[in-house]
Amino acid sequence: MRLQNVDLNLFVVFDAIYTERNLTRAAERLCITQPAVSNALSRLRTSLNDPLFIRTPKAMMPTPVAENMIGQVREALKLLSSSMQLGDSFDPLLAEHHFQLGMFDVTEETMLPSLLAALQVHAPRLSISSYPVSREEMLKEFVSGRLDLAIDAPIVTHPDLYHHPLVTVPYVCLVRKDHPEVGDSLTLEQYLALSHVHVSSRRQGVGYVDAALNRLGKHRNIQVRTKHHQAAPKLVAETNLATTVPESLAKNTDLKVLKLPFEVEPIEWHLYWHRSADQDNANRWLREFITALMQGQG
Repeated sequence: MRLQNVDLNLFVVFDAIYTERNLTRAAERLCITQPAVSNALSRLRTSLNDPLFIRTPKAMMPTPVAENMIGQVREALKLLSSSMQLGDSFDPLLAEHHFQLGMFDVTEETMLPSLLAALQVHAPRLSISSYPVSREEMLKEFVSGRLDLAIDAPIVTHPDLYHHPLVTVPYVCLVRKDHPEVGDSLTLEQYLALSHVHVSSRRQGVGYVDAALNRLGKHRNIQVRTKHHQAAPKLVAETNLATTVPESLAKNTDLKVLKLPFEVEPIEWHLYWHRSADQDNANRWLREFITALMQGQG
């Protein structure tokens, strides 16, 4: 198959069918008729010599060929769209754009409120979706078009993913204000004598804090392990437990905030985007806006 013999609009239809898994909904998404979608699919099937989608009682299911194509097709469409926008200016006050952000609960809780408040002033017509994206799925989500930006630690590496530092946050220890064993400061011995709430998305393994203690030949007693950062302060408020969290989370609690009695590497948050969006005016504007806002708060 020679590219010059294929109508590139067929790949726009292909993307819509893959997303909707239904010809009628794909037609509505593209603002064309259902017969036009059927005709486009028929032409693409002929060009690629593959059915691409198999009709089932529930949906149009992609064939292995379609599954293998979709990532590169979406990246190509995004690159084409970006290249067409290079000469267009982006006016945040007038733009009606929807951005999809990958954020964990800790960054969502500490960064999203101020971001939305600032956007209401500087870009009132923009809308945001925020959801967690695993590091294993980040590249796939960017390529599929389901993700515009992501905030994560600088652990994810791939040549197609660009990122830069956003903010660095130290860790602190939280206990309830009337804790019977803790005053206004904390020694290492006191810290190790406490029982702790540990926050991790994993069932096992150590984090930054325990790695730092291990280097000192020390070990803390983890009594509770939870997946959500929001849960830890609430557990601490009702018990004699302690928790060690990024300092940004401590600002929204009524707990005693204590400096750690040992060195822990602060957590770094980086802003990620796909290389295909690097020159996209809307994406670039939001990257710069988030960076300036977060670094200004830091």
